[in-house]
Amino acid sequence: MPTVIGHHKITKGAEHWLKSPKRKEFFGAIGVTNIRTFVDPQDPTRVAVLMDVPDMAAMAAAMQTKEAAEAMAYDGVDPASLVIMVES
Repeated sequence: MPTVIGHHKITKGAEHWLKSPKRKEFFGAIGVTNIRTFVDPQDPTRVAVLMDVPDMAAMAAAMQTKEAAEAMAYDGVDPASLVIMVES
């Protein structure tokens, strides 16, 4: 199971992003586990998520859905800034 890092900018503040239940709801539905969150202490609009993804194809497909867009909007994620890295 690969470990994945997703980093991006946020617009609604780190506290809102950290407290949001949307991450676990969205990723949990596709079997993602061990979700950990990170905030850049020098720039709290830069954040990251580290997680274990059992099916990368399922995650890629899920990221293209309306539900993904809604979860990102709720969390204040800037979709244009999203970068996903996969453990190799």
